[in-house]
Amino acid sequence: MDGGNKSTVSEFVLLGLGHSWNVQVLLFMIFLVLYLIIISGNIIIIILIITDPHLHSPMYFLLANLSFVDMWLSSVTTPKMITDFLRENKTISFAGCMCQILFVHVAGGGEMVLLVAMAYDRYVAICKPLHYSIIMSLQRCIGLVLTSWTTGFVHAMSQMTVVMQLPFCGSKEIDSFFCDIPLVIKLACVESDNLDILMNIDTGAVAVTCFILLLISYTYILFTVLQSSKTGASKALSTCTAHITVVVLFFGPCIFIYVWPISITWLDKFLAVFYSVITPLLNPTIYTLRNKEMKKALKRFKSYYMGSKGNT
Repeated sequence: MDGGNKSTVSEFVLLGLGHSWNVQVLLFMIFLVLYLIIISGNIIIIILIITDPHLHSPMYFLLANLSFVDMWLSSVTTPKMITDFLRENKTISFAGCMCQILFVHVAGGGEMVLLVAMAYDRYVAICKPLHYSIIMSLQRCIGLVLTSWTTGFVHAMSQMTVVMQLPFCGSKEIDSFFCDIPLVIKLACVESDNLDILMNIDTGAVAVTCFILLLISYTYILFTVLQSSKTGASKALSTCTAHITVVVLFFGPCIFIYVWPISITWLDKFLAVFYSVITPLLNPTIYTLRNKEMKKALKRFKSYYMGSKGNT
């Protein structure tokens, strides 16, 4: 099949999460509320970190960037999914589909590296506390964030250079609520098995490398904690528990979507929802509910602005 057929594809059809109108109205209300919580929760975290001097540290600098990436990752797919619940024709243009793939993988790849950077920050703070301020300088933190964005962009472009060249014909139906590489490849007029393997290796290289680095960081942290005092160990474990929870929640779905795919439609959709909606929703919840400094910053923020309003 020659590449000429590619130009005839102007749009794809997204089958979404359900077919019953009542179910779709219910899902519309649920995901609209969830998306508003995601945006507001992550914006609150960013504002608190920017405005509160007590949070001007490397850990919170990286956390603010994580919140921004989470908002981006969710905003690439969720608004389209929400509006499609109320539409009869759930279509997406070819360009829109390619943009979704690009931005999802930029954000996803970037978040993987950012989680590694956050683990490295905790490693330095717990294992080398006397050198923490020197090692985790502002220049180092900015460098880590730029590395995460660069890695995400390079990873996404390596995928896009292949997908953009694929010829499409026949079915244009994507059995999901957004465009993703494994589903789009199935619609190409080429033998997709080898291509799937190639894409999984590409994504797997980033995911597995980041996951190994995370394991190394937290292993060193665990050994250090076990050798420290009970008070220090308790505080360190409390700090790291939130990070580890986020890592598991993020990498779990990624592994089963890209590295070790399971060809079960309902499970693929569940993992896609978890990856693009639930994880960005849980991140601000985990970091605010389990972090005493964030709770104190929120109280200071409320008292300051409520006090300001009371004085006017």
